[in-house]
Amino acid sequence: MNIRDLKTLDKTIWLAIIVAALGYFVDIYDLLLFSIVRVSSLKGIGVPDDQIFAKGVLLINVQMAGLLTGGVIWGILGDKKGRLSVLFGSIVMYSLANLLNAGVTEVWQYAALRFIAGIGLAGELGAGITLVTEILPQRLRGYGTAFVASIGLLGAVFGGLVGDLFSWRVAFVIGGLLGFLILLLRVGVRESGMFSRAREKGVHRGKVSVLFRNARTFGRYFGVILIGVPIWFVIGIVMTFTPEFAKALGMAELPSAGKAVMFAYIGLSIGDLLAGLLSQFFESRKKAIFVYMIMTSVVFVLYLHYAGQSLATYYAFCGVLGVCIGYWALFVTVGAEQFGTNIRSTVATTVPNFVRGAVIPMTMAFQFLMAGSDAIHSGIIVGSVTMVIALISLWKLPETFHKDLDYHEA
Repeated sequence: MNIRDLKTLDKTIWLAIIVAALGYFVDIYDLLLFSIVRVSSLKGIGVPDDQIFAKGVLLINVQMAGLLTGGVIWGILGDKKGRLSVLFGSIVMYSLANLLNAGVTEVWQYAALRFIAGIGLAGELGAGITLVTEILPQRLRGYGTAFVASIGLLGAVFGGLVGDLFSWRVAFVIGGLLGFLILLLRVGVRESGMFSRAREKGVHRGKVSVLFRNARTFGRYFGVILIGVPIWFVIGIVMTFTPEFAKALGMAELPSAGKAVMFAYIGLSIGDLLAGLLSQFFESRKKAIFVYMIMTSVVFVLYLHYAGQSLATYYAFCGVLGVCIGYWALFVTVGAEQFGTNIRSTVATTVPNFVRGAVIPMTMAFQFLMAGSDAIHSGIIVGSVTMVIALISLWKLPETFHKDLDYHEA
């Protein structure tokens, strides 16, 4: 079976893949929209210039708290009630939050809606990847999840364009309307057959304690989280602190963090598609992820030596680093494939959100090291520790490419 077999898939399977991809597109659009319109929106509701940074950090942390909370809620719900319940419920929640966000006039309103939006956003990728891995034949799973992620991550690019062309209020309205449009497309999507059979058999589903029943099971779960952390080291540290890195590199004209993130996400979209194809070529998820980790390490070293030559060079390195960390969908797929149908949604939904949450300790470590050094040396230490732990975790994880997913965790 090869990529040509995609043409023979039933139309309902294609619909599920496309709808999952478009849902993730809107998910990423909204996830990054606040970062894009942070300054203009806070100024628009009367926040003084000297409070923009503090209020922005507050809102980002509130949204992150929503993501972590939602990851657990939607993951369990997806295993108990079905994958479609998450795909419908999550998009309704963040679409409504976006529409209401367009009318905020106070910081507390903004914060409340970012928390709600964060909860909604947390369900999209995990539910979509879970559904796609369960409805596709084993040898086509990598193609399906790569398609979902590569299309979805273009939402960051679209968000950047919308943020430049429209006011921040209109940008939130566009996000809300896109969500409800995709909701209409989801009406024709079928539930996963694996989940339906598990429900008919009365299998206990969504029992989080299964993940902690022994060290081996928890090790698999925690190991999947750790292999994804380098992705958010690049996004949450290198791209977010672009001005600090650029200054340490000796650049006279400092690049924009917003543009750095946009170029990184363009690279991520390309990288995710290639990662899926590479895993199919190797017939191994682990080999593909290992290649990407090594590429990330090499390009990061080159970035520290050569990215400061010019703005164009800097942004080019951001794009290449984005390609190198483009195993985002692949690592979520590995998480989904590690566990049985009765707990799969919980794993696939919580894992990416806990990886996003790992930005908090990484940022704390980076800022602590920055007190006595510069961005380059602080980044080397944090990045090296992150990558070494990720490589050890990848080595310990079982290969899942040929795994039959129609089973349950006892």
